[in-house]
Amino acid sequence: MLLSPRAERNWEELCLVLEEVLEDESTRQLFALELGSGTGQHVIRFAQKMPFVTWQPSDIKEESLESIMEYIAATQVKNVLQPVHLDASAAWEEWAAVSRNSCDVVIAINLLQYSSFKTAQGVFTGSGQLLRHNGLLITYAVYAINGTITPSCNERLDAELREMDPEWGLPDVDVLRQLAYANGLRMERMIEMEEYYKCLIFRKL
Repeated sequence: MLLSPRAERNWEELCLVLEEVLEDESTRQLFALELGSGTGQHVIRFAQKMPFVTWQPSDIKEESLESIMEYIAATQVKNVLQPVHLDASAAWEEWAAVSRNSCDVVIAINLLQYSSFKTAQGVFTGSGQLLRHNGLLITYAVYAINGTITPSCNERLDAELREMDPEWGLPDVDVLRQLAYANGLRMERMIEMEEYYKCLIFRKL
């Protein structure tokens, strides 16, 4: 199993946000797709805390898919499906194990800053197709706002990401808001998190 120290630090804070935004829906069974699940630590913790949600983890990397399967086996959690290979930059019709209007929640944690703009476009296009009416897209990252990155530590993070891959970098909230609008979503909330991270909550109209 892979282990991410960051995931161990932030899962509880993220879980509190999810529990809050899904509280009104907790009386029925929900279906959630996680994009870029990574090690699998987040989805396992979320599943343990929110048994009313069935979770579909996904990733593009084989080592991540194997780690998720190992976490599922080790914890014996019942409401996490086996992970699927999913490239969020691909057309939504190619996304495995999900169909149009099948999801109550789509979540992407630390995906957008470590991927190309094409991936961001894919996340919002796919979410616009897969989410049911009033479904939620939740993204967690460090963001630029209207082209501005603050404070200086976030400027350094953006530069480091672009050194690793010129197509990476901090996503801009206003650009994401426009992508959302173009795909039938509306940004409802921006929740401040620790270490300059933010959760953006988008709702399917």
